[in-house]
Amino acid sequence: MSKIGLIAGAGELPVEFATNAVSKGKQLQIYAIKGITDRKIQNIAPTKWLNLGEAQKLIDSMKSDVITDVVMLGKIEHFHVIKSIHRFDRRARQFFGQLVDKRAKSILEAVLNELKKEGFNPIDPTPYLSGLLVPEGLIAGKQPEEEALKDIEFGLSIAKEVAQLDIGQTVVVKNGVVVAVEGLEGTDKCILRGGELAGEGTVVCKVARRKQDMRYDVPVIGPRTLKSMKKAKAKILAVEAEKTLLLEKAEFKKLAEKYQITVISSKIS
Repeated sequence: MSKIGLIAGAGELPVEFATNAVSKGKQLQIYAIKGITDRKIQNIAPTKWLNLGEAQKLIDSMKSDVITDVVMLGKIEHFHVIKSIHRFDRRARQFFGQLVDKRAKSILEAVLNELKKEGFNPIDPTPYLSGLLVPEGLIAGKQPEEEALKDIEFGLSIAKEVAQLDIGQTVVVKNGVVVAVEGLEGTDKCILRGGELAGEGTVVCKVARRKQDMRYDVPVIGPRTLKSMKKAKAKILAVEAEKTLLLEKAEFKKLAEKYQITVISSKIS
């Protein structure tokens, strides 16, 4: 049986994958990042902890563990990379020095190519996460009114363009105006900034890239997203159907009802 190597970033997504892979009887070895990966992941499968940027140590460990398939899941924020780059090993510094640009898509695609060169097979994790994909339609709350629907349509179209440029996956809009665009700060801080700038009643829109490679950087929402929206007094979360992963579904729906936040998903061509 082939062994899967999970390179785990922050958040619940790597934990969900690990849990589901083990439940399906897969052999799993986890490579976690100190200070970033949730420590509870080590209770699911054998785990090795590395510093961010220990590229050679990661590759050597994967080879010694006889890894065939590899998955990268979980957030590693851009600012973590920028803050830590001076501590990267020679292999990682060389890798970053060869990149034409430092956008998330460019970095992740280059990492996948580097892993392929080393003989590993980057696989699509969605068969282990298919139950988390958001279906089309109303997920929580009340059906939006006509004016809100206009903001949703507008926001999703703008978010799609922003995602394609690989700036971020999230925009915040209100009354037909783009209030905030996700950059280095990540989704939650983008939501909070939108609330600071436009007050209550903003609409948060999150999408995938066109022709999204499901092996990396798939948009994710969860209870934390709603908690940020509550602080920002945002009223609607609109996401792309069948391209967005929903974590902790029961808790998410419970919070959406408690905070009176509408969550809706649409297919985007």
